Amino acid sequence: MASFPLYHPTHSLFSSTQLKGSRRGFLWPPTYSFGSHTENKARPIKASVNAPPFPLFKPPQVEESPSELEPADPDFYKIGYVRSMRAYGVEFREGPAGFGVYASKDVEPLKRARVIMEIPLELMLTISKKLPWMFFPDIIPMDHPIFDIINSTNPETDWDLRLACLLLYAFDCEGNFWQLYGDFLPSADEGTSLLLASEEELLELQDPNLASTMRTQQQRAIEFWESNWHSGAPLKIKRLARDHQRFIWAVSIAQSRCINMPIRVGSLTQEANMLIPYADMLNHSFEPNCFFHWRFKDRMLEVLINAGQRIRKGEEMTVNYMSSQKNDMFMQKYGFSSPVNPWDMINFSGNTRIHLDSFLSIFNISGLPEEYYHNNCLSDAGDTFVDGAVIAAARTLPSWSDRDVPPIPSLERKAVKELQNECHQMLAEFATTSKQDQKLLDSMTDATRTLEAAIKYRLHRKLFIEKVIQALEVYQGKILF
Repeated sequence: MASFPLYHPTHSLFSSTQLKGSRRGFLWPPTYSFGSHTENKARPIKASVNAPPFPLFKPPQVEESPSELEPADPDFYKIGYVRSMRAYGVEFREGPAGFGVYASKDVEPLKRARVIMEIPLELMLTISKKLPWMFFPDIIPMDHPIFDIINSTNPETDWDLRLACLLLYAFDCEGNFWQLYGDFLPSADEGTSLLLASEEELLELQDPNLASTMRTQQQRAIEFWESNWHSGAPLKIKRLARDHQRFIWAVSIAQSRCINMPIRVGSLTQEANMLIPYADMLNHSFEPNCFFHWRFKDRMLEVLINAGQRIRKGEEMTVNYMSSQKNDMFMQKYGFSSPVNPWDMINFSGNTRIHLDSFLSIFNISGLPEEYYHNNCLSDAGDTFVDGAVIAAARTLPSWSDRDVPPIPSLERKAVKELQNECHQMLAEFATTSKQDQKLLDSMTDATRTLEAAIKYRLHRKLFIEKVIQALEVYQGKILF
């Protein structure tokens, strides 16, 4: 099969043990559900003026120095601009961590969201979620055998297989935009998707459940390829994926770059799985400064800055890949994790519980469980202990409240000690410690991207548990009753 000399849209996973900062440097996009409705447009905007966000949600510091960030190849702009793609006030830059989108000028807060990108439907690859399959643009002729393969998939579960088939066909379709844009996609060696991981790399996760899930997904893709790319398949099918590695790569691109959203074309509204160029260069943050919107009048996807958002020149533009998901889901879909994911979880097995309202008060955590935040107005200036890991601890620690009076401090401290002991037991079950994992990462010079992601995943899991132990230590020292 022809190889792609691809540009390197890599991930900048957490390499520091500091439990602060947002995830950045990762350019495979999430599965979104933002539509053109008013309630959808408002969803990404959650910042409160009276309650500043805690350090996790502050704009990320650029890890690369300015000298390490190079402007994107002019051809990267040209292939889109001649086809009506437009970008306003932003620039695409490439560094050791891959591509990213950065503000090219200061943006003052506005009452209305501001457009920074417009991508026309003609540049996208889309397929409807439900039967009958509809493609926008419709690049597959009805008599082409790839349509029969797409039509054989399970409508409920095989969206990624269908999108992978569509992507492979676009590479083979003469004059298609994706033949050019494919030069900027990560190759199998450059991606961090666990679909591309070897058995040895899956074992490095130190998570049997996640490793088993990825083995099942790999086998599913291989079996699909074997059933459709058999010896009797026509040449126009065989040349799309001459080996199963090529097809698994396409599935990994489909899973990690897909954007799900309703689109309206004329009078028809369809829920669609979409591969959208240029929008896929936006990196992830738990508190993003941008969101997506479908402008049906012009059949375009818009990338907009949140209303009321201040952007400084050189600041990175981000979106939220997934909300309310644990690290194992981020690893399963995108190949990265975070030690400060505010939605991560620890499964405690005992019956010990602490008083929730007292724990929240200690760390000045406010709001409902769905939208906890650190109220900086009530905390000491410069206090950076509370981050996404502590917010996650507030959700995951076994607790009770119901407006009951907490037990006497001695009993509460006993409960805290029992929870800490269980956390220590969890850490002891790992084959390595967090310090050993960090030392291993620092010493690796030629590790594969998937191996690096696997080791970081287990490191971040341990850092999260260690942060929970620290939070419980602080809690028992500051019990308010």
